[in-house]
Parts: sequence; C-alpha cells; structure tokens
Amino acid sequence: MTEKVLKDKSKVLPGDVIAEDDSLAGSGTYKENGKVKSRVVGIARTKKSRIRVIPLCGGYIPQEEDNVIGRITGIGPSHWWVELDSPYDGYLSISEGSNEFIDLDNTELSDVYDIGDIIYTEAIKVTKEKDVKLSMQDRICKKLSGGRLIRISPSKVPRLIGKGGSMVEMIKNETGSRIIIGQNGIVWVSGGDEDLTVEAVELVDEKGHEKGLTEKVEKLLNK
Repeated sequence: MTEKVLKDKSKVLPGDVIAEDDSLAGSGTYKENGKVKSRVVGIARTKKSRIRVIPLCGGYIPQEEDNVIGRITGIGPSHWWVELDSPYDGYLSISEGSNEFIDLDNTELSDVYDIGDIIYTEAIKVTKEKDVKLSMQDRICKKLSGGRLIRISPSKVPRLIGKGGSMVEMIKNETGSRIIIGQNGIVWVSGGDEDLTVEAVELVDEKGHEKGLTEKVEKLLNK
C-alpha cells in the first residue's frame, strides 16, 4: 500500500522523502530503500502512484494568455486535467474544450480528449492560488497527433522563436518540419527531418545564452 509522506504540491529539497512502499519514482525523484526521494529543489506531485518533482529553478510558472502544450492526465464529469510540466496543472472545462457544443448525453469526454492526448492550449485565467484555467477556443489551439515532444528551458523559448519568429522559421524552412512552441518549454515537432529539427532545438536550448546563436544554428542546419 502506498504511503504518501508529503502532501501534493509540497516544497522539497534534495533527499527529502516524498512517499514510501509501492510508489513509483518519476522525474526529479529516485527510489532508495523503498522510499521515493527528491533529486532536486522543487514541488512534489503526489496525486498518482508515480511521484514526480517539478524543479523550481527555471521551472515554468503559468501566466494568463500563455499558449502551452500539455498532456491530458485526468477526466472528470465535465472537465479534463492537463499536465503542463509545471508545479501547477491545468483545468479544461467542457465549455472551453471545443468551439462546438459537446452533448454529454451522446458523447464521452474521452472521445474528445482522452488520457495521454497532447494539446496546444491557452491559459485564460490563473488565480492567486495558481489554479490554471485553460481554453481551446482560439483558432490556433488544437490536439496534436503524432510527432515528437522536446523539453527545453522555458527561459529559452524567446530565443527559439527569435525576433519576429526568425529563428523558428529558419528551422522550419531548412528541415521541412512543423514546429509548435509552448511557453512552458514543450516543443512539438512533426514531419520533415525531425532528427535535424530536434538537434536544432536542443542547440538553442544549450547555447541560447551565447552570442552568435543564429550562426551556430545555421551551421548545424547546413552541415
């Protein structure tokens, strides 16, 4: 039987015990002597059997009007829970889940978005308690099928986009890939030369603080 030592969203330090017994060690954690412990300073997420810790250093803090990429992790009577790679999960209500009316008498919510689905969505409200209300009403919001997900530091997102979208457009043009960037540091890549696109995105994440970034990316794309 799983015993949670700490409550969900507790702050933890490296080595802190989060849960014991049959809990699984997820990202930011490790298991030692039957106990799940934190690897980093962060926020523990303990709602599920797989425990994870979201690092506080450089982690994504939701802001209103951010467009983010998230994963459906739960379905309620009239809503979905969405993991945002943040200490704070998102909440997508049925009224915000689609531009079209969803008739619950004839439609299962899992037919619209099922657990594991990836969506590009907008944070339309963030409360003081960091409850994050999401919406799929904007025309750019969509369910993302196939492709690959890359995680970069949220602080590097502006460098990946570039001035006026110059960096991401260059990568798209050279690789033929579709690229969607979430403000939470999740990047979706599909089609074209996906391997090269991933290399370019990871280069921006690694070297985004250095001068001459555009030249470095150009060299990689033209090798």
